[in-house]
Amino acid sequence: MIVEMNNIRKRFDKLEVIKNISFGVDSGEVVSIIGPSGSGKSTLLRCATFLETIDGGEILYMGEKAAYTDESGKAVYVHQHELHHFRSYCGLVFQQFNLFPHYSVLKNLTDAQIKVQHRTRDEAEETAMELLGKMGIADKAQAYPYQLSGGQQQRVAIARALAMKPKILFFDEPTSALDPELTGEVLKVIRQLAEEKMTMVVVTHEMPFAKAVSNRVLFMDGGVIVEQGDPKEVFDDPKEERTRQFLRVFER
Repeated sequence: MIVEMNNIRKRFDKLEVIKNISFGVDSGEVVSIIGPSGSGKSTLLRCATFLETIDGGEILYMGEKAAYTDESGKAVYVHQHELHHFRSYCGLVFQQFNLFPHYSVLKNLTDAQIKVQHRTRDEAEETAMELLGKMGIADKAQAYPYQLSGGQQQRVAIARALAMKPKILFFDEPTSALDPELTGEVLKVIRQLAEEKMTMVVVTHEMPFAKAVSNRVLFMDGGVIVEQGDPKEVFDDPKEERTRQFLRVFER
């Protein structure tokens, strides 16, 4: 299993955002997480990628513990150099692209490869150009983010994440900032990655996409996983009334 999150809890002040959630993702699996805004989906991804610290539970990558709960009930993380090792397993693609605006597309892809993974510039540029070609935007290598459409920026962001050769990619509503036409561009790329058996967790509001591409769907609400299972079962015959209420909105 690539990642396991067991009994995860997270609160912000008095608000409990994640309430004892457990799930795991196998190699080559695509898991979509759906649910209303404020249900804890993005926070769960941020905890999985170490951008937020958990308050309880455990996080394992490749069977090794990155965080766990000690005898006093407090969440403990491994030492910083070990955490760096765990971070290298995962990539995160954000809603708002998060590209460096003062860097060219090529530099956005090569900078971390050189500084974090200590690749040579030639190696980094070769990887970058190969990925930009795969995304259909090799001709934009010398452009700056402001010169690109939203769909192109998001494809650069996906290429940047892939350049680090992660074992799993997390997507946090990757199309929410895009209009319908550009949404299609980005979803096509994610479909292609799914066909190539890239391990992915995708938080999305694109229900037809989640149904078509996922191996498993999780429905979250109120900081818990209300229902999970095969996409066809969850979408066509949900067991929980709350899931049925949520999906009815998308049928209108």
